Amino acid sequence: MWEKARVVFTIPELRNKIVLTLVLLAVYRVGWQISLPMVDQKMTAAQQDSQQGGLGKLISQAAVFSGSDLNKATIFGLGILPYISASIIFQLLGSVWKPIENLQKEGEAGRRKINEYTRYVTVFLCFVQSWMFVRYNIMQVGQDGIPLLITDQAFMSSSGNLSFGWQLVAVLIMTCGTIFLMWLGEQIDEFGIGNGISLLIMAGILAQMPLAAYELLKDAKAELTFPSGDIGIEALVILAALFFGVVLGVVFITLAQRRIPTQSAKHVRGRRVMGGTKQYLPLRINQSGVMPIIFASSLLMFPGMILGWLAYIYPTLFRGMADVFSSPRSFVYNMLYVAMIFFFCYFWTAITFNPKDMADNLKNYGTFIPGHRPGRRTADYLEKVMVRITYVGAAFLSLVAIIPNLISSALGVSFMVASFYGGTGLLIAVSVAFDLVQKIDSHLVMRNYKGLLDG
Repeated sequence: MWEKARVVFTIPELRNKIVLTLVLLAVYRVGWQISLPMVDQKMTAAQQDSQQGGLGKLISQAAVFSGSDLNKATIFGLGILPYISASIIFQLLGSVWKPIENLQKEGEAGRRKINEYTRYVTVFLCFVQSWMFVRYNIMQVGQDGIPLLITDQAFMSSSGNLSFGWQLVAVLIMTCGTIFLMWLGEQIDEFGIGNGISLLIMAGILAQMPLAAYELLKDAKAELTFPSGDIGIEALVILAALFFGVVLGVVFITLAQRRIPTQSAKHVRGRRVMGGTKQYLPLRINQSGVMPIIFASSLLMFPGMILGWLAYIYPTLFRGMADVFSSPRSFVYNMLYVAMIFFFCYFWTAITFNPKDMADNLKNYGTFIPGHRPGRRTADYLEKVMVRITYVGAAFLSLVAIIPNLISSALGVSFMVASFYGGTGLLIAVSVAFDLVQKIDSHLVMRNYKGLLDG
């Protein structure tokens, strides 16, 4: 392994790409620590940590898959959540709106045009989300009428709140921070190695691991604690085994494929017979990636927020329902979570996988699936296979999504520690890591070296 790592850094072009990528990721982590000028950083973190309602959970959940950190109002506080939202919007529009669908079929020129529209929508979403954050987080007022997070009188207006000018400054700073992160991701795509946006998200996820490990170990005891309920040696061994087991399962399902055998038609050219080769069509088991978990977890936060607000006004009517949606450990919450993951798995697969187009492409290239006639029969067969394997992928995503809830309730560890044993963060980290290894392998194979995973 060390020899393979040495070979990677002996190739000048690959070494320069890796170093540039690491430098840009370091810039991202430095900006993560720079707070807005009008905010007391310690009070902001304390205020967000004390939030137990739907908004606090929504912010924590969004931070996992967007590289954001709204617990600390920094210049990169929004992360790349607006860009992800804009990209998802155009991904969905491509299946329902004809102009966007036509642009997707125009190749590179259409892709550049869609990227341009995505940037415009990103700027708009940055203004909206940063303004909402400033209005409902930074400008919170305590019981004594004094803003909780602003301590310098120079930033306040005559009414005792953050002045409009400084509100605008905060919005512009957070907007520019997200646009700068989007630019960093594009620079990594063009001059570095790997997918820039995905690497930024993975860097934000991995940066939380030392703090999670510290929270776990500071309360652990170097002795057997069963059945007292404390975290002892047996709990640490179980957690370590679960972590490697979940990672192994994520790797297996991420790379799992359903290989459909195909055969090309034979063509006679003079005395030579061409074609007739047997190949296979790979269909991924987890076709939708992490999108179902992102959609399901995000949507489940809003009922908790709404019911929590109603329970505050009408406690006798809505308190029970609010407790169901505000506790990830409840049976009803987990069942709804699993049902929504299954729904969004089939929904996302339906808009990204078109069996009719795939069948037409096979027919145009003179390729067919043995036992199925080209055209409609092939499309029906591909759709039938995709429905079956999507069920397996959805079941796996559901299991990974609720593992943190089960570990947190069974072993008594914090949800932050348990989140590294499943959920969106682990799926993103594993997927991005494999994509990075594959890109490095492509550089090595071009120079007749063995890949990182060979042998």
